[in-house]
Amino acid sequence: MLRLVIDEAAKGSGAGVLVRLAVLYTLCALAAHVLYASSRYSSEDIGWKATNHLRSDLLFHCLRLDMTFHRERTPGEMVERIDGDVNALANFFSQFVVGIMANLILLVGLLGMFFCIDLRVGITVTCFSLVTLRIMWQIRTIAIPHWAQVRQVSAEFYGMLGEWLSATEDIQANGAKAHIMSRFHQVLRRWYPMDRRASLTGYSLWMSSIILFAAGNTVALGLCAYLFRLGALTIGACYLIFAYMGLIRRPLERIRTEMQDLQKAGASIMRIEQLLARRTVIHDAAEGRVLGRGAASVAFDHISFAYDEGNVLTDVSFELKPGRMLGLLGRTGCGKTTVARLLFRLYDPTGGRMEIGGIPAQALRLDSLRERVGFVTQEVQLFNASLRDNPTFFSRVVADERLIQVIYDLGLESWYSSLPAGLDTVIGTSGTGLSAGQAQLVAFARLLLQDPSVVVLDEASSRLDPLTEGLLECAVSAALKGRTAIIIAHRLQTLRRADDILILDNGRVVEHGEREALASDPGSRFHQLLKVGLEEVLA
Repeated sequence: MLRLVIDEAAKGSGAGVLVRLAVLYTLCALAAHVLYASSRYSSEDIGWKATNHLRSDLLFHCLRLDMTFHRERTPGEMVERIDGDVNALANFFSQFVVGIMANLILLVGLLGMFFCIDLRVGITVTCFSLVTLRIMWQIRTIAIPHWAQVRQVSAEFYGMLGEWLSATEDIQANGAKAHIMSRFHQVLRRWYPMDRRASLTGYSLWMSSIILFAAGNTVALGLCAYLFRLGALTIGACYLIFAYMGLIRRPLERIRTEMQDLQKAGASIMRIEQLLARRTVIHDAAEGRVLGRGAASVAFDHISFAYDEGNVLTDVSFELKPGRMLGLLGRTGCGKTTVARLLFRLYDPTGGRMEIGGIPAQALRLDSLRERVGFVTQEVQLFNASLRDNPTFFSRVVADERLIQVIYDLGLESWYSSLPAGLDTVIGTSGTGLSAGQAQLVAFARLLLQDPSVVVLDEASSRLDPLTEGLLECAVSAALKGRTAIIIAHRLQTLRRADDILILDNGRVVEHGEREALASDPGSRFHQLLKVGLEEVLA
C-alpha cells in the first residue's frame, strides 16, 4: 500500500485514490493491533498456566524426595529452585512459541514480497536472512553455562537470606549483624561478576545483529540504486525494498530477543531437569499393604543406619507388642530420634529388617504407614493459618465440633474462649502468637485428630512448664490408651507411663527390658539413672 501511495502520487492521481489507500492502510494497522493484543493475552494466559503447573510438579516432586536430599539444601535455596527458576521460564512459555512462529511467518511473507518485486532482490535478502539466523543460533549457546552459574549463586544467596531472616532474634541478641553483612557482601561480590559475564555474553547476539543489519541495509541500498539505474524498479519499489529491510529487521530482532530469553530459559531448564531427575531412595510400595486400625506391634531386627560417615545405629533389635509403651533413653546423639525417623521411613535402614503390625515396613504403602503412625516432636511447625487449619493440616474432612472437643480435652477452654475469631483466628508468624507450651498443645491436637495406631513422642514435653505439662497429663494418657507408643525422653515424669525401657549408647542397645524389673535391679543402668538423677546423666 505504501508503494502504491508513492507511485500513484508520482503519477499525479486524484485525492480519492490516495484517501482510499490511506483508509485501507489504517484499517490494516488497527486489525494488526487487535491481533497483537489478542495474541499477548493468550500467550500470557498460557505462560501462567504452564509455569503454575510446573511449580506444582516441582513442589510435589520435592515433597516426595527423601530427607537426605532436604538435609543438603536450605529452604531458601529450594524456594529459588522451585519458584525462581520457573519465573525465568515465564517469558519463554508466554512469548517464545508465539514470538518465534509469528515472526517466522512474517519473515517468510516479507521474503515472498521481495521475490515478487524482483527475483534478484529476493535471492539476496533470503541469503542475508539465512546467514543472520545461522549466526544467531550459533551464538545462542555461548551464554547458557554462564546463566546456569548465575542461577546457582542466586539460589545460594536466597538460601542464606532465608536462614538469616529466620535467625533474626539470635543475630540481634549476639551482635552478629556485622558478620552477617560481611557474608552478604561476599555473596554479592561473587554474584556480580558472574551476572556481568553472562549478560555481556548474552549481548553478543545484540551486537552481532547490529552489525548484520547495517551490512544488510548497505547491500539493499546498493542493490536498489543499481536496479533503479537499469530501470527495473520504480522509486516506489526502491522505497518498498528499503522499508521492507526495516520491517525484516523486526522479526529477526524479535527472534534474536527470543534467543536471548532462550539462553536464560536454557539454564533454568537445565537446573529444573536436574531437580526432576533426582530420585528418592525411599520407594513407595504403591500396591503394598495397608495398616489397619488399633494398636500395632513394632519390631527392629538387627537394624543399622548411617547418615553420611560412621554408623548412627548399629545392630539395634527390639520388639514392642501392641498396646505397650517403650521408653527410649540415651545421651544426645546416640540415635534416639533416628529410630523415630526410620519408623516413619523418612530414611531406610542400611541393614536389618523393620516390621510394623507384623508387616515389613517396605511392604507398606507410605501414605498408610504415615497415617497410622503419629509423631510429636519438641520443635513444632505452625503454619501462618487459622486455628482450624493448623491441627488439621488444611483438611476440610475434620468437623469443627470434633476439633473443638479435642481443644477442650487438652484443657484449653479458657484460651479458646479468649480468641477473637474462634477457629478462624490466625495463629503463626503474623497472627495470634502462641507460647511454646501452647504450640506444643496444638501438636498434640494434631495427634488426637489423627487417631494413630503407633505414637512416637520425641521429647514432646521438654518445652512445657509444669503447669502446662499438667494440662496435658490427662489428654496424653487418653491419646496413648490402646495404642503402641515410643517415648523418647530425659524426664522421669514422662517415663512413668512406659512398660519397657531401652537404653542406647553410641548407636547400640546397652539395656532393654521391663521398666519395673530394671528399676528394681541394682545392677541395671536404668536403676543407676533413677538413683543419681536421669536429667543430669542424660543431658
